[in-house]
Amino acid sequence: MGTPSVIVSDDRFGKDYRIEASVLSAAGVRLELLEDESDEAFLRAARTADGILVNLRKIDSGVIDGLENCRVLARYGVGYDNVDVEAASRAGIWVANVPDYCVEEVSDQALALLLACARLTVVKDKAIRAGKWNYLGGMRINRIRGSTLGIVGYGAIGRRTHQKASGLSFGEVLVCDPYVDAEVIEAAGGRKRDLREVAARCDFLSVHAPLTPDTRHLISKELVESMKPTAILVNTSRGPILDEAALCSALRDGRIRAAGLDVFETEPLPSASPLRLLDNVVLSDHCAYYSEEAIAELKEKAARNIVSVLRDGKPLYPVNTQMVPRGSRG
Repeated sequence: MGTPSVIVSDDRFGKDYRIEASVLSAAGVRLELLEDESDEAFLRAARTADGILVNLRKIDSGVIDGLENCRVLARYGVGYDNVDVEAASRAGIWVANVPDYCVEEVSDQALALLLACARLTVVKDKAIRAGKWNYLGGMRINRIRGSTLGIVGYGAIGRRTHQKASGLSFGEVLVCDPYVDAEVIEAAGGRKRDLREVAARCDFLSVHAPLTPDTRHLISKELVESMKPTAILVNTSRGPILDEAALCSALRDGRIRAAGLDVFETEPLPSASPLRLLDNVVLSDHCAYYSEEAIAELKEKAARNIVSVLRDGKPLYPVNTQMVPRGSRG
């Protein structure tokens, strides 16, 4: 048997894979970088690879059907919506992610967007640069203390956001997550409520749910319309969780106060997007995950997922836990 090989599906790191190469080479695994990232070249290289480090390329059933040796698809990130997990499971291929690498960064960004909206930070900055002073643009600023924070999704990032937000003296924190017990939420100082109640009662709504078929447009037109006209919505999870057209309409018509968005239904954000024209929106470019420390951690753990499968038969962070891996089938 030759040296196991791993490829990178698509380059997001400027050909700098020293961390991954170090982790893999220490385990006797060779990392191969694609010079040609066309679909055809990728499929040729993927056919015989033992593992694939997956960035943004879509790994659908057609790709998976052509993988002859692959034992693990290791996604760079928390989300894995670009990988057909069911098809991988049928093929006996592990899917792995890195669910804990950017908890600090995303929770920081959620609060940064919340505060920027609440305090009109961007509005003020633009106004001063344009020669204006004491400009509010018809908007108001209200005190955060005593208001209600809603959190949708209470995984590691949602919980850390709650913990950090406690310093802002919210009067109440309402949490929606069907997979977390009320006792866990209450022990952290929150109250478990259903999504409709959270949306209707909160002054600030921070979204931290993963993107799945069940959460697509979870924040629907009806839900947005049920929010207070003074409410502020923050999304640092995935763009398609939110009905973007409904949000644009509500923001334009003053049916909610403001939004802070790091993610969008189409990325990069199209030049014709009406979000670009609204003063009551703070935009960032899907960068909530980023810090130098987070990227180093992501690269190391993604590579360790590969090594763990090739050496021990299972990744450190498996996504598809109910399947029979290749090599262990009768």
